[in-house]
Amino acid sequence: MLKFLKGLFDQNAREIKKIQPLVDKINDLEPELKALPDGELQAKTAEFKSRLEAGSTLEDILPEAFAVVREASRRVLDMRHYDVQLIGGIVLHQGRIAEMKTGEGKTLVATLPVYLNALSGKGVHVVTVNDYLARRDSEWMGQLYRFLGLSVGLIVHGLEWEERQQAYRCDITYGTNNEFGFDYLRDNMALRPEQMVQRDLHYAIVDEVDSILIDEARTPLIISGQADKPTHLYYTMARVVPKLQKDVDYTVDEKAHTVLLTEEGIEKAEKLLGIENLYDDQNTEINHYLQQALKAHGLMKRDRDYVVKDGQVVIVDQFTGRLMFGRRYSDGLHQAIEAKEGVKIERESQTLATITFQNYFRMYKKLAGMTGTALTEEEEFRSIYGLDVVPIPTNKPMIREDLPDVVYKTERAKFNAVVEEIAARHKKGQPVLVGTVTIEKSELLSKMLKKRGIPHQVLNAKHHEKEAEIVAQAGRLGAVTIATNMAGRGTDILLGGNPEFLAQAEMRRRGVDLDLEQLEKDSTYQQLVQKYKKETDQEHRKVVEVGGLHIIGTERHESRRIDNQLRGRAGRQGDPGSSQFFISLEDDLMRLFGSDNIAGLMERLGLEEDTPIEAKLVSKSIETAQKRVESRNFSIRKHVLQLDDVLNQQRELIYEQRRRVLTGEDMKKHVQDMIAQVVQRTVDTYCPEGVYPEEWDREGLLRQAEQLFLPNHDIRLSDIDDVEMERQELVDLLLKKALQAYEKREEELGTETMREIERMIILRTVDAKWMDHLDAMDQLREGIGLRGYGQKDPVTEYKFEGYEMFQNMIDSIQDDVVRYIFRVSVVREVQPEQKRNVVENRYQDEDKPKQPIRRKETVGRNQPCPCGSGKKYKKCCGRNV
Repeated sequence: MLKFLKGLFDQNAREIKKIQPLVDKINDLEPELKALPDGELQAKTAEFKSRLEAGSTLEDILPEAFAVVREASRRVLDMRHYDVQLIGGIVLHQGRIAEMKTGEGKTLVATLPVYLNALSGKGVHVVTVNDYLARRDSEWMGQLYRFLGLSVGLIVHGLEWEERQQAYRCDITYGTNNEFGFDYLRDNMALRPEQMVQRDLHYAIVDEVDSILIDEARTPLIISGQADKPTHLYYTMARVVPKLQKDVDYTVDEKAHTVLLTEEGIEKAEKLLGIENLYDDQNTEINHYLQQALKAHGLMKRDRDYVVKDGQVVIVDQFTGRLMFGRRYSDGLHQAIEAKEGVKIERESQTLATITFQNYFRMYKKLAGMTGTALTEEEEFRSIYGLDVVPIPTNKPMIREDLPDVVYKTERAKFNAVVEEIAARHKKGQPVLVGTVTIEKSELLSKMLKKRGIPHQVLNAKHHEKEAEIVAQAGRLGAVTIATNMAGRGTDILLGGNPEFLAQAEMRRRGVDLDLEQLEKDSTYQQLVQKYKKETDQEHRKVVEVGGLHIIGTERHESRRIDNQLRGRAGRQGDPGSSQFFISLEDDLMRLFGSDNIAGLMERLGLEEDTPIEAKLVSKSIETAQKRVESRNFSIRKHVLQLDDVLNQQRELIYEQRRRVLTGEDMKKHVQDMIAQVVQRTVDTYCPEGVYPEEWDREGLLRQAEQLFLPNHDIRLSDIDDVEMERQELVDLLLKKALQAYEKREEELGTETMREIERMIILRTVDAKWMDHLDAMDQLREGIGLRGYGQKDPVTEYKFEGYEMFQNMIDSIQDDVVRYIFRVSVVREVQPEQKRNVVENRYQDEDKPKQPIRRKETVGRNQPCPCGSGKKYKKCCGRNV
């Protein structure tokens, strides 16, 4: 009865039940497809494509297509999809998020919807979190797609333009979220259609969807160029700020991520900088530099927020612990940190194009995602992306034991306890994976383990390949692995070790470096895999006997998802395992969001710092703190999105216009419309409605008309001086003259040249104005929050002002385009024939034998004249020289 009621109210169970008939259909087709030879199985792809052209839908062919992929996978990869993986594939095809536990084979699941959707010929993007995973998955799963006759492309950092274009033209394209986003921005900065690489955004499957669409949603992608801003002031401020005293001259609010000067601090700063009033208009720039320096010193910590590597400040991703090369903090904060650390300051940049991941991925016609942890953020996925989350059942029952959290008074006591726990488990041979929140903490733990003589590996995320290798072997007997966050590692931890990674490492040691497809065909590699498999199978049994992989979390993350990701590394595919979190009241989460109750309780109980407490009150308090932080972060992301949506609508309009110009649409009608609008606006300015005709500034009107759309015109003031003249008559006269001048210009230059000039002028003007607009919108966003003090909604104000600024930009674009079209002069290139003649002449000269160059004898002015007259040269033949 209880089971019946649970099924009745469990939305997820109902969803799975709806999908089950499709899974049964796929299973029924298996015997028939098993009997087909390779050639007939491969021919199914062409059959499906022709059926789609004839009017069938993807849903009609889904059971057969999934059955074909399953059979092809069995033959090519020696991997057969489980029924739960088929369910996951159907959920992804429906444009939803499949939550699948670690080790359930998400990479293989994606092949089902990817193949089905690629049959439509519109392109499918598979998005991963790093280059290593994109390369690995495209090679590994690419074998399956190529067997079935589909092309596979790869987009990673460092590719040339032609390689990118080729990759996007493939049926299936693997790549990272950053590369897809930046290619979209670069396409919308292209000056010729052939420079564009992406096709229309049709269907994307996002791996580690929570990491990409939530954790990174606050970070916009920005393409920037250098701006001419001075850097010496950063060094000045880096010397001034250490002289200010924390909590006396300035206060730091870690929750709100702000640093504010106190009254005493303002006075002291003014004295140190030798200025009278820090908040005077002329000191705005100095104030900005000082604020950024305060942030750099008060909020940004080395080895937590950034590291200094090879004389450069490199940002650390707060969610994955990876180094983010090429990323920089905006608005001068990065330069302030460089000054603080005493390294060379790179010049500030100006934004050329920008977009958030939220808005980029919302442009796909269909979007799906997969991850091990999404349910806690379902509300955000649904409200922002329109995606719902479907948890997929595990193939084997989950038997991992999650132990209650242990809380210590101080961080020192906590780390001592962690080391003791590691030592005890290592002694009996149980593999241990330790998760830390910062690089600094992992290095501290590593030092403590070295003192105890416990061998261990530290995952510092400098190389993704090495990272995957370390993670893959974290399940070996007695292995101890320290990792800074475990988000989106993409590699399973197999108990006893991973034989394929061991074989690949051995091949590299022998100097053989092949990709996955080549390795699969290499007999030496296959022999090594078999050899290591015997070892790892024996080790697997021993690891299972000692309790499987044990996970230790050294701190609760501010998001429950990241904690669940760490826990999820243990207990894959029915393996035994356990997990436990060690917490101290000095941890950031506890310190900022919720340790008061527990601290009071510990004081009342009179507990020593090394005495742990395990209580439901503690776990509940921690969960409440996490929920508070999660909801705060959600509201921040929602606010960022609300503001970016304003810019996004403008971006779409500008980019759509740009694309029409780029793809060769005839701009003549468009330019004539611009001229009409410029004429109307000019008349409105100098002869405004509601003002008596006698008061119109007709002289100013003619001057402006000459500047904008009637260069060297023949209209005299007396022609328009009639006070009886209507405004519309004035507009008609000027417009007629302007259009005549335009037609004359086209006759002079030729139709083809005129169209090319219009295209280039519009593109360059739009790009320049859009850059300035982005800068202005940035400035507006910075100060718009202050409107709240005037009882006004900052978002509404931002929308109104942003719209007004956008309209002004459009007017400015029209003015400039019209002005340039009437004034631009064309420099004729040397004709190809003439160029060729020049080249041919040069080659002919080179073919002749080289003649010695003889210097002419020169005669000095006071020397005897060579004609023999006896006079000086200057008085004779050189008289006129």
